[in-house]
Amino acid sequence: MKIFHLFVAAIGLAVTTSCTLDKTDFEAEINKDVTEFFEFKEVTSFNSGPYKISVEALNGTLYKGYNEIRVKILNTQSQMLNNSEVTFLPIHTGSDNIATSCPHRHQLIYEEEGNYYSGYVVFTSISNAMENWNVYITFTDQYQTHNEKQFVTVKNQTNMNLNMTTFTGNDGVEYCIALVAPQKPKVAENELIAGIYKYNQSVTTIENYPDPSQFSYAEASDYTLLIDPRMPEPSMGNHSSPNNVDLTQHTDGLYHGVVNYTMTGNWTLNFIMMDPNGQVIKGTQVPSDFTPGIEGAKSELFIDILF
Repeated sequence: MKIFHLFVAAIGLAVTTSCTLDKTDFEAEINKDVTEFFEFKEVTSFNSGPYKISVEALNGTLYKGYNEIRVKILNTQSQMLNNSEVTFLPIHTGSDNIATSCPHRHQLIYEEEGNYYSGYVVFTSISNAMENWNVYITFTDQYQTHNEKQFVTVKNQTNMNLNMTTFTGNDGVEYCIALVAPQKPKVAENELIAGIYKYNQSVTTIENYPDPSQFSYAEASDYTLLIDPRMPEPSMGNHSSPNNVDLTQHTDGLYHGVVNYTMTGNWTLNFIMMDPNGQVIKGTQVPSDFTPGIEGAKSELFIDILF
């Protein structure tokens, strides 16, 4: 009997310890410090003849999800290349050797202040031993076009506030939603910024690789992204928050709205995306019931965040 009591006590201690560890790990995760990046640093640089080409991103790192990029081109025999036509094409090659791309700005924009070419790329997967990313950069100088290819590494985005999702809409089109801001939300009303992109299926055959028409993406124009933020953890009862504003497109091409976080922790951004005609492309309404002890239901279209 004494042995039995010791056995039961040991099980109880193990369960208590396990629960405590789980709780501690969860608390540590939601309280971890989220670093905001504001400085552009070099991701990679390479030389081609008299030219040095440099690719920059925030923190000098390319992440899965939305990345603002800058390309600088220096003619080492003269000066920085300005007002050239510069294109940027990211190509992913998987273990099956099939080439795909991701949302990106193909024709980069020259920024006179800073003397660089700006764009963005939304990487949809990370680099690993079986798959890789290369960027194809073209530019023109002295009436001659140059084509360059460079391997880049894409890392996993550890900041869940910058998560993304890809899906096929009810219209049969491939879409991508990528969170752009805030990097570090506050317990308050936050401006929520996201990019929405769709894949333009090409009807041509590939003659020259890489053929940009095979990998063309466009910013989805004049859509609406309805938002219903909720805390799906059973202990949170799937509660939402007031004063949220649906996302609509602004002149920068991105979608802006407001999300009100009433406390730190696990949040789910439930979405319903509608096209310019008001037709639902993806997403379902989430029940508004308060369900303490039960994990909250999620929309057909959602992104999880954590802060």
